[in-house]
Amino acid sequence: MTTPETHDVDGSVRIPNTAEDILRRAREAVPFLRERAAGIEAGRRLPEDVVALLRRNGVFRAAAPKDRGGPELTSVQQTELIETLATGDVSTAWCSMIGMDSGIYAGYLEEDAVQEFYGDLDTANSGWIHPQGRAERVPGGYRVSGHWRFGSGSTHCDVLVAGCRVFKDGEPEPDPVTGDPVQWRVMVARPHQYELVDTWFTTGLAGSGSGDYRVTDLFVPEEHSFSFQVPRRTGPLHAAPDAILRKMSGVPLGMARAAIDHVRDLAGTRVDRESGTPWTDSPRVQSALARAEMELAAARASVYSGLEAQWAALERGDEPTAQQRTATALARYHAFRTARNIVSVLFDLVGGSSVYREKSPLDRWLRDANTMCQHAVAQDSILELTGQVLLGGESRSPFL
Repeated sequence: MTTPETHDVDGSVRIPNTAEDILRRAREAVPFLRERAAGIEAGRRLPEDVVALLRRNGVFRAAAPKDRGGPELTSVQQTELIETLATGDVSTAWCSMIGMDSGIYAGYLEEDAVQEFYGDLDTANSGWIHPQGRAERVPGGYRVSGHWRFGSGSTHCDVLVAGCRVFKDGEPEPDPVTGDPVQWRVMVARPHQYELVDTWFTTGLAGSGSGDYRVTDLFVPEEHSFSFQVPRRTGPLHAAPDAILRKMSGVPLGMARAAIDHVRDLAGTRVDRESGTPWTDSPRVQSALARAEMELAAARASVYSGLEAQWAALERGDEPTAQQRTATALARYHAFRTARNIVSVLFDLVGGSSVYREKSPLDRWLRDANTMCQHAVAQDSILELTGQVLLGGESRSPFL
């Protein structure tokens, strides 16, 4: 199956550059992604034609600002885009979610660095921002060494970032903005400057190519690094550093939508083995599907209402309240956990035929669900962090 393309008069492919067109092209790509999903998983990375599809459909440019010629999708629109792609293939949606960070990260860099790394709006980003590496300050920049995990999309990215703690003369360098005893900066470089380590042998999200990468003594100029505390652009995508997390909920929401639709389609042809009751007439099946729809609708409403309220507040320049700061994080946590529960229940509902990897996408979705819920945003520590803020305490996370 091929996906439709729009061409200019000279025959070249025209990349969509509005939220409406990008979302439309994503919906058109869903059947193709479903057809390729098993192969993507088996290959443990996104194949070149899928990456090319995302690029020409405007996915990687989704967050690029309008004054640079980009579409500048809101956090709500970005989430909807990822949700749509996830109904086709979850690993593709996961890599897309990270790949489009290029438009957000560019807002933290000086203009020369923006042009060098993100001058092409369709640049795909990758990397782990957790400060796992060490950046020793030297004249003009840093000497960077480290080993990072979870480089989702590192097998096809154009830019690979790496989070580091900053040291000077062997001692931790305090953060000049927050006063924290160690400064956290993100280093921006090309993937060929690192050694990519093929460690991604996992049960779920297998097609995301989220392997390790490492480097020793890489020189990174000062202007090729940034702090989330010092944005160089204004507006809702840079007023708070959690912009890179806001769209994540689209992955579990889209996966759960696909799983429900799949089982609803199955119900039209299945009959209970023991009772001979058609699934369409079975109270057990009816109740399970109704509950799944109810739970997904509630989780989805929480995600989108929280994002809409947050975006409106950031556009007004309001100081976020504790409720606003925690709402999106809690909705995100809830979306991941709810989606996993929905897929697990449907896996059990379908029964023995769910376990055949080559015949049932439920097997892949269950493994994807379990793997994605190991991400920090879906861990119980989120409840502790948000609860502390709700009770008047200070956040220990820069993203909350």
